[in-house]
This record gives sequence, structure tokens and C-alpha cells, in this order.
Amino acid sequence: MEQTQAEIAALNSQIQALLEERAALTINNVISGENDSPQAMVEAYRRQARENAQLSVELQGIDAAIAALEGKIKQKQGKLVRWQGESKQLIQQQQLEEAKEVAQVHAQRINQLASELAAEVRFLKTCANQLSPMYWQIYYKPFITGLKTISVPYVRSDGEVWTIVNRIV
Repeated sequence: MEQTQAEIAALNSQIQALLEERAALTINNVISGENDSPQAMVEAYRRQARENAQLSVELQGIDAAIAALEGKIKQKQGKLVRWQGESKQLIQQQQLEEAKEVAQVHAQRINQLASELAAEVRFLKTCANQLSPMYWQIYYKPFITGLKTISVPYVRSDGEVWTIVNRIV
């Protein structure tokens, strides 16, 4: 990218040099007095054009070179724009991959905690099953309710899409 920018700068300086050369060649050397008639001025310009046919061809060559260099600049600028777009996409893909790695760590931690929580709920269910008959006899009500519908989150993926589901314990 820096090389392309340097090439564009070099082409611009080359064009500037050609423009200065063209300006130097086109300085009007026709000297006209204030009292010259319009016809005398026309004759002076015509005489200068006849005498400087080579100058006219050289100016056309400079103009053609400037046009060619400007075309190259546009080509290089287009290349630079395409490269910047590709670079931006690569950076976005890299950021996405890094974010996915962070999300993967969190998803693994959620699944680990869900597994631990499910085990704790099962232990609580076992305790409740042992205590419930005695608790009913003494207090005439259940010890714990709602154990049949307890769920824990679980993160799963099909490779592209991640889904959080509730697993009933």
C-alpha cells in the first residue's frame, strides 16, 4: 500500500514537472505594442505559429504524456481502493474469529456451570425425596415444590449457529 502511494506521488510530481515545462514553452514571445493594429497582431501570432511548428508538436507530446500519466494514477488509485477494501474485510474476519474464540470460552464455562448446577439439583431432588414423607407427616405440606420443571441453560452449535437451550434436570 505504501509503495502504491509512493508511486502515485512520483507520478504526480512527474505530471507537475511536465506542466511546468509546458508552461515554459508556451510563454508568448510575441511582442506587440499598444499601437499595433488588430491585423498586425494577428499576423504576428500567425508568423509565430509558422516558425514554431516543432514547438506545437512538442506541446502535443507533453499533453499526451500528461494524459497517460493521469491514466496510470487512476489505475493505481483504483488498485489502492481495492486493496483497502480487501484489507478491511480481512481485519473484520480476524476480529470475528477473535470474538468467536472469546464466546467459545464463555459457552464452555456456561456448559460447565450448567453441568455442576444439574448435579446439585439432582442431589437436592434426592434429599427432597428422602425428607418429603417425614415433612408431610410433621408439617402437612411438601418440603420442596417445582423440582420436576427445573432446567439449566446449555449452549450448543451446529458449526455456524449457536443455540442456547434449556435442559430439564
